This record gives sequence, structure tokens and C-alpha cells, in this order.
Amino acid sequence: MAGRSAYRGVGLQGVDEKGRVAIPANLRAALERNTDADAGSKNARTFLIGAHETERCLVAYDEAQGDALWEQLEARERDYTGERGEIDFNILREGAGAAETAQYDSSGRFILPAFPRSYARIGRHAFFYGVLKRVEIWDPKTLLEHERAPEIMKEACRFYMAEKGIEP
Repeated sequence: MAGRSAYRGVGLQGVDEKGRVAIPANLRAALERNTDADAGSKNARTFLIGAHETERCLVAYDEAQGDALWEQLEARERDYTGERGEIDFNILREGAGAAETAQYDSSGRFILPAFPRSYARIGRHAFFYGVLKRVEIWDPKTLLEHERAPEIMKEACRFYMAEKGIEP
């Protein structure tokens, strides 16, 4: 997408007992560049977070990317109608991923919404992984046990865990 910043970078962050976690700085900067709000304003620090469509992790993205996802899901919904033209409402339900609006403070900290956090099984640590259009947020143990996750993701997670003295 022209004129947009890609979400690149990784980070392993601690999650406190209230579910507060900080978005890594490089990913946070991309979120802010991809908003129409005034730089530095609270609105510039607003994003969407929800469950991944198929994986046991969370996804975070800016409002414009949320609008693009909506359009993609509606197109898929039109393409996959039944023999009698009936709509598969699960396309939108699953694609929306119980997304919620969240806001982070000037240091990048936000509270992981309760249900998405539970769904992704995120405990004391959250592994952030930029995937160009959005950010995936994983529980490290869940990621390392995932059969289809790319080895580069797993190795990055292991690296940051070792760097922080966290056992896999």
C-alpha cells in the first residue's frame, strides 16, 4: 500500500498482573505513521486488536488497515455465497476476530483486552512480530509449540527469551 508504513520488527515484552504491556517502539512508530490523527495526540495512539482469523494469537493494526480488512471480508462474503445466494455470515464473524479498539500511552503501554488475551493464552510475556500489514502478538510457549509457525519466528522468540533470561 503506497504511503503506508509496514509493520516490521519483533520484541518480547513483559505483561503485568493487570494485563499492561508495551508495544515495541518500531512497531508503535509505524502505528502512529499510519493514522490520520495529529501526531502525538491520543487519537494517534489508537489501534485495533483482536484474535487472528486462524491462529491462536492476536493481531493489531491501524484503523485504515481495519477498513481494508472489512472490504476484503465483504468481497469474500460475496464470492462465497451458497447455491441459493445465501450469505456465509461466518466469514465476517471469523474475520472480525472479536476486535476491540485500544489505546496506548506515550510510552507505548496499553491493557490487553481480557477476552483476546485469554483466547491467545498470553500470560506473563507477549511476543510481538511485525507482518507488514499488521502485528501478531503471541504467547511465547504457544508460538514455540505451533507446528506451522515459521522457524525464523520461533528462533526470534527463543533469542529474545534467552536475552531476557526466560526459559522456553
